[in-house]
Amino acid sequence: MNETPEKPYPVRLLQTGFHDCYYNMGLDEALLESAAQRGSLPVLRFYGWEPRAVSVGYFQGLEEEVDTHACKDRGVDVIRRITGGGAVFHHAELTYSIILPSGHPLAGSSIHDSYRILCEGLIRGLALLGLRARFAPINDILCGDRKISGNAQTRRMNAVLQHGTVLLDLDVDLMFSLLRVPEEKMKGRLIRDVKARVTSLRAQGLSLGFGETEAAMIEGFRQALDLEFAVPLSAPAYPGGPASAEDGRARELAVKRFASPEWLYKR
Repeated sequence: MNETPEKPYPVRLLQTGFHDCYYNMGLDEALLESAAQRGSLPVLRFYGWEPRAVSVGYFQGLEEEVDTHACKDRGVDVIRRITGGGAVFHHAELTYSIILPSGHPLAGSSIHDSYRILCEGLIRGLALLGLRARFAPINDILCGDRKISGNAQTRRMNAVLQHGTVLLDLDVDLMFSLLRVPEEKMKGRLIRDVKARVTSLRAQGLSLGFGETEAAMIEGFRQALDLEFAVPLSAPAYPGGPASAEDGRARELAVKRFASPEWLYKR
């Protein structure tokens, strides 16, 4: 059994920039595998999506949720996550993932507890940008009464992976041109509903880029979770990136799992 770490908690900080959705999800899983190994440090990672993508939750049916033809026409990739939740359009956003052994204090005593603990990093980061945000169970962050961050989690291999987004901007009309709705005649109502319930940094008066937002979130997580960014023992595959072995595993998972039709269309 791993010894309980003392504060400040050492973590590896990865700033992996923009990649396609297959590598992004492959790397999250590769880091989850690493976290399950004895003595591994937790990881805090920030990344973006290029090209744009729609991800569906692990338990969703792809064809029921996504108009794959519309995505192809608009150059939008489609992928299935290893976490649950609903379909997400990854466009103008900063995405984070935090991966840690299940016995770590930040993992909490339950999924609900860990969401509350880990989302404090986002709340503090938004505060540094001048926004007052709050946690809304089970896994959302709100500015006022409008959602600015959604989060999802999986627990496997005695490790925890939580990832989520901070919306820099939001194009609801484009999003609903890519997602399916139960009844086409309801689309207009759903669009109006999402516009009323969801917000972004731009909608809050902040025209910030990826890098500025990333810097605030890094500091927010550091302060809120009492983190100490440690130098990794293994040589990174690229500056700010994962260890070479993790990068190789991520690329393998990207091709053999996340880009495969068998994974994408599984039920």
